[in-house]
Amino acid sequence: MNDLTIAPGPGIPGGLVIVAADLTERFAKSSGPGGQGVNTTDSKVQLSVDIATRSSLSDAPRRRVLHNHEHRLDGTVLTVTASTQ
Repeated sequence: MNDLTIAPGPGIPGGLVIVAADLTERFAKSSGPGGQGVNTTDSKVQLSVDIATRSSLSDAPRRRVLHNHEHRLDGTVLTVTASTQ
C-alpha cells in the first residue's frame, strides 16, 4: 500500500499525507444485490486511520477532526468504506 495524499482543501490548505504505515486496509465481500460475483469476490474495501496517533496532524486540526466527525469515529479511528454492488 502507498501513502495516502489528500489534496489541499477547506481545513487543510497545505494538503495532507498519511503514511501507509498508519493506515489499515481490509477487504471483504460487499452485501446486497449484485449478482453472483458479489458473493465470491472481495468487492468492499475499508481504509482506517487512528486520528489520535497521526503524527502529521497538529493538535488543532486533530481536535477539529475528532469533534466534527465524532459520529463517524469508532473511538478515535476513522474508517472509510467503498464497495461495488
